[in-house]
Amino acid sequence: MLKNFAIARYLVLWEIAIVVFLTLTYSYSVSSETTFSSSNSSSDKPHSLPVSVETQRSCPSDLSELTNLLIQDLPNYSNRVIQRTQDSHQDAGIDNYIVAAGQPELEPLNLPQINYGSTMSETTEQIFFTTLERQYSNQQKIERETYHWLFVTLTESGWHLVTMYSRFGHATKNTLPTPPTESSNGIIGQAVSLWLRDCRESLALR
Repeated sequence: MLKNFAIARYLVLWEIAIVVFLTLTYSYSVSSETTFSSSNSSSDKPHSLPVSVETQRSCPSDLSELTNLLIQDLPNYSNRVIQRTQDSHQDAGIDNYIVAAGQPELEPLNLPQINYGSTMSETTEQIFFTTLERQYSNQQKIERETYHWLFVTLTESGWHLVTMYSRFGHATKNTLPTPPTESSNGIIGQAVSLWLRDCRESLALR
């Protein structure tokens, strides 16, 4: 289901890089994510910490460990975001679900030597992964895979999302994937932010 990721990742390197440096004009700060978290209602926050984080009782500083836990929990977190934000789709008889996340890659792409400003620091890490979305509409099932390029940074308070780019679908002889777009506020981006928040809170409970 989730295939050809490594090939697609390098094929879109320069296209994504151009989009990144055209749009990353703001300065990242931890306070911006705090505002995002506080603006959500209490129903957005899981009643308990995710099983993987709760079992660990810590938020790993190791990127590989963090990624494995994130990928494990991401479908559940994403579906919570869908339930909260997709009322109009559900009223129209359209149901969306994130059924899988996988194929994480941690090898960073060599970005062009352009001044990052304050957005990209030396502690910024890159995570590549895919998700599989399933949609039911008019008694039909449609599946779509998406490639994600996630930037995270480790601060004194834990891991935070810096930005994320997504590209829908994969190239075939008849179709092309969509251009990469900034997706921090999309379903997966919101799910990642919520998961990282809970991961940091698990660290605070130690």
